[in-house]
Amino acid sequence: MPAAPASLIPKLLLARRRWLVGALAGSWAAARAQARQILQVGPRRALRSLAAAARQARDGCLIEVDAGEYPADVAYWPQHGLHLRAVGGRVHLLAQGASVMGKGIFVTAGQDIRIEGFDFSGAAVADGTGAGIRMDRGSLHLRDCRFRDNQFGLLTNNEADARLSLEDCEFGPVMPGQRHNHNLYVGRIAALRVIGCDLHHGTFGHLLKSRAAFNQLLYSRLSDEPEGRASYELEFPNGGRAWVMGNLIVQSAQTDNPALLAYGAEGQVWPENELILVHNTLIDRRPSGGSFLRLKPGPAPVRVRLLNNLCAGTARLSPASGWEASGNAHASWSDFVDAAAGDYRLRPDSIWRGRSVEAGLASGPEGQYLRLRPERQYQAPRHSVALESAASLSPGAFPFD
Repeated sequence: MPAAPASLIPKLLLARRRWLVGALAGSWAAARAQARQILQVGPRRALRSLAAAARQARDGCLIEVDAGEYPADVAYWPQHGLHLRAVGGRVHLLAQGASVMGKGIFVTAGQDIRIEGFDFSGAAVADGTGAGIRMDRGSLHLRDCRFRDNQFGLLTNNEADARLSLEDCEFGPVMPGQRHNHNLYVGRIAALRVIGCDLHHGTFGHLLKSRAAFNQLLYSRLSDEPEGRASYELEFPNGGRAWVMGNLIVQSAQTDNPALLAYGAEGQVWPENELILVHNTLIDRRPSGGSFLRLKPGPAPVRVRLLNNLCAGTARLSPASGWEASGNAHASWSDFVDAAAGDYRLRPDSIWRGRSVEAGLASGPEGQYLRLRPERQYQAPRHSVALESAASLSPGAFPFD
């Protein structure tokens, strides 16, 4: 066989190197997949409970749980890299008086835990802080999970390096008869990210209360509902950085607090303090009027940006001196498709159509940034959808409709 021309030798060597790297990577991935522990849980499986799976699971374990109800099945998860996934439908965990460590249905403490397709209900403990999930430490990502009739939906400890991410989840209502319990309560952790979620039916407590250093609330819905009476719909009591974009936030006529959103009410604890409200629809149903934003100044300056928000109700969004405010609008009820039924999309003939302004970027910790132009939109129930690009946007959470 003739030798390859000299000009082709470097290319052949490069191709061979890439082939070897690919082959080694494929072999490593296959070995890793083969070595990964997979546990299956269900009424007709060898493991019939999540509690039993928690005792056997190792780091990196995939736990597949057959759809159905799992009464009084509580578990502690200290492992890292766990993935719990519902199979064939939803997995419903009913506390029925049981709790793990006196805290709730699940307690998580590992890094990089993922849970998908689970429902948590009935968590109650003696001190009134029973949670569907108590996140003690580590990092946790939930997708398509629901929390109903718990003393708290999800509750975290104060762990400075902990991280929580929630996607397409539902929180509400809280357990009847509770006072000052929150649908979602996040302690002093590093970061919270909420996208495409639905928080509703608060009872005296807040729909979302977060003390995290860095918060992202995107394309979600926070609503008392007509019969709900939450306190704040959204609160960042210790300041920090809060990016709030593309959300529908509704305060009911029976609200327990006239302010829809509060920032810094319990004092600043983080070195950086910033509140960005952009492309939100803020609805105040309180007959005597409430306030859209209550911000308590602290020792450190707070950068506030209010851009392209759409408000409705007796209250007004009133920027303070030094705040950046542009493109905000105050709609009448007739501007919406059907405000009485909770459809807060702008009518085609509304004067506010296409009247948003360019908002630029927000830069955050660890090189993160957010383009302050919506790329998604909330869609019921508990979901968000990608949007087509458009030359002009309308203010509010539904900029293209």
